[in-house]
Amino acid sequence: MTDLTVTGDAPGAPEPSAPRTGEMVRVENVYKSFGSTEVLKGIDMVVRPAEVCCMIGPSGSGKSTLLRCVNHLEKINAGRIWVDGDLVGYRERGGKLHELREKEVAAQRRAIGMVFQRFNLFPHLTAIENVMEAPVRVTRLAKSTAKTEAAALLDRVGLADKLLNYPAQLSGGQQQRVAIARALAMRPKLMLFDEPTSALDPELVGEVLDVMKGLAKDGMTMIVVTHEIGFAREVGDTLVFMDGGVIVESGDPRVVLANPQHQRTKAFLAKVLS
Repeated sequence: MTDLTVTGDAPGAPEPSAPRTGEMVRVENVYKSFGSTEVLKGIDMVVRPAEVCCMIGPSGSGKSTLLRCVNHLEKINAGRIWVDGDLVGYRERGGKLHELREKEVAAQRRAIGMVFQRFNLFPHLTAIENVMEAPVRVTRLAKSTAKTEAAALLDRVGLADKLLNYPAQLSGGQQQRVAIARALAMRPKLMLFDEPTSALDPELVGEVLDVMKGLAKDGMTMIVVTHEIGFAREVGDTLVFMDGGVIVESGDPRVVLANPQHQRTKAFLAKVLS
């Protein structure tokens, strides 16, 4: 395992605190740089179970990077992230962080579903085979059970009639719904969405958002990076506006959207809502 300088290592950083009961995600004083470019600059954020946290902001503000840090696809430079009480990507001993082995990180990721802008489906597998793949290969679920569960998930996302279709035979919206079903197949406690509708034709956006609304109604904890302001207003419990690697403003989506307090938030919303 790799020794890391203890996180709180940013100048003037407070002592890290343990996650509290009733928190699904705690992001505390997180910094992330790519080379000399600092992308995240001391992010603090809490998402509670069954909450939908929507993140908005201009390109390059750090939203997607933060999302990828939550499941350790990107390694943070300082700070801590917990998911359901577990420190993500590291073990702490004697005031130092030790990076987990890849196998241990992979085990953590099983509980965190992620849906990307691009669908990343296996082109040589049918819809149901794409959904079955991870449970069979990763958790050794019996194929018969995996097939039954995959069919149920595809029905849940409105694709009961597309089980045997290959990705090339599906529209972009249908492919994204398969990708959502695939993430759900691992029975995650948290779902991360990185601009899941940005690669879709406008007329296909609604069918994906409807699936996400259904997940929210069912109590799935979700962090959603999105440009869909209407979705954030209707479904979100919290709206986070990021710019320049920091959280500029956050709160109830309906309040923030109707009456933003920060000038930068006002300027951004004036453009996207015009």
